[in-house]
Amino acid sequence: MDQVVSRPEIKTSGRPMITENPDSFYLKEIPRVFEKQKASRWRVAQSTAQERIAKLNRLKSEIIRKREDLQAAMQADFSKNPGETDLTEIYPTLAEITHTVKHLKHWMKPVQVKAPAPLLGTRSEIRYEPKGLVLILSPWNYPFNLSMGPLIAAVSAGNCVILKPSAKVPQTARALKDLLAGVFAEDEVAVLQGSHAVSNALLELPFDHIFFTGSPNIGKTVMAAAAKNLTPVTLELGGKSPAVVDDTADIVKASERLAWGKFVNAGQTCVAPDYVLVHDSRKAEFVAKIKEVIAKRYGATEEARQGSPSYCRLVTGERLETLKKVLRETVSAGARVEIGGVAGDSERYLSPTVLTGVKEDSPIMQEEIFGPILPVLSYRNLDEAIGMIRSREKPLALYIFSENQANIERILRGTASGGSCINNTVIHVANPNLPFGGVGQSGMGNYHGFFGFKTFSHERGVLRQGWLDTLQFFYPPYTGKVKKLIYWTMRLFG
Repeated sequence: MDQVVSRPEIKTSGRPMITENPDSFYLKEIPRVFEKQKASRWRVAQSTAQERIAKLNRLKSEIIRKREDLQAAMQADFSKNPGETDLTEIYPTLAEITHTVKHLKHWMKPVQVKAPAPLLGTRSEIRYEPKGLVLILSPWNYPFNLSMGPLIAAVSAGNCVILKPSAKVPQTARALKDLLAGVFAEDEVAVLQGSHAVSNALLELPFDHIFFTGSPNIGKTVMAAAAKNLTPVTLELGGKSPAVVDDTADIVKASERLAWGKFVNAGQTCVAPDYVLVHDSRKAEFVAKIKEVIAKRYGATEEARQGSPSYCRLVTGERLETLKKVLRETVSAGARVEIGGVAGDSERYLSPTVLTGVKEDSPIMQEEIFGPILPVLSYRNLDEAIGMIRSREKPLALYIFSENQANIERILRGTASGGSCINNTVIHVANPNLPFGGVGQSGMGNYHGFFGFKTFSHERGVLRQGWLDTLQFFYPPYTGKVKKLIYWTMRLFG
């Protein structure tokens, strides 16, 4: 089957042309840009809330102005529909800026904290100070949203930033560079492109914080490199995020919402439901309904689905081949394709696919799928479902579809995940008042809203001594009287 959706042309007027190999160019740029930001680090760190807010507002205006360029870039990179780009890339970014601008003055204020009785006469506070120079390594699957989210947080906290977008989305990387160059001076925010060679070179530098979004395997490499400079890291990784559909669930809503969470962006979403555990009594109903939902949203036939402008493509041919291979092996191991399973090599197309008869040790169940394949497994009792989730690494997300509050609480208490969503999928990441991040193999650290500001800030404890100094009564020499005072202090307050 051939893809029938045409790709738009990307306007390149006004962009500086790089005539040499991009890696060669950017590898030479790294030391210059790093030193330039290092020189401006303290000026940027001492910026006021008003100055940072002004920068964020300029960024927001520029995003709105270049919205169509961003849409065209992502459609060129992997056939992402402009409507889906607005919904999953541009809107979350604008909402994050709006939320940050509204609250930044409050976040930046020192927080007064209490002192214990022996420190009578002192005042203590926590000051949120910029960490300094930040490296953001962003992924290809949501190349705008997952670049801008951490960048907004880093800028709001008063840091200088080098952003390295994924080389797998070259048009979006160029659009990001153009966008940010129109808002920030290079000594504050710079975009460096290129392959993994550029990323590796950046990782050797003594940044004050590294923020990486990607796979667990590469996350380990990033963490090892950061350790050489004792650089703290935030790792936003992934994993096999499960969904549990119990015997009380609303199957219509569960099917509609799981289909959305799984097949948006062609399944290339770190918090996509990776597999579904459905109570045995509801499995047939669930499978029938989700097939209806797929047909309604993307087309009733394979030809219609491949021609749908609402359905995304895989980012590379290599990724398509990997998914085709694991799909073949899983079917050979006994799984059944309920819908989909069709690939179109010419445009990196893989149809929305639902599998049944999947065993726990099937090839599709070994690693995060990161594509439009949804395995449906069944369970007989909740202990069995919880046991299956516990037997795997802690996922980035866990989804529960149930009308039974006791079941919901039992699953939450009996499992661990970076975040969870009840009776829906994915949308928990859109609440800026919730921390977003992983646990264990799915990542470390978090961001969004205040949590992002905090991630890129150092919490500096400050104690101020007033006129009353009670500590003087404990100074040496340690006479009998001083020892007694220490003893009674321990008895009273220890």
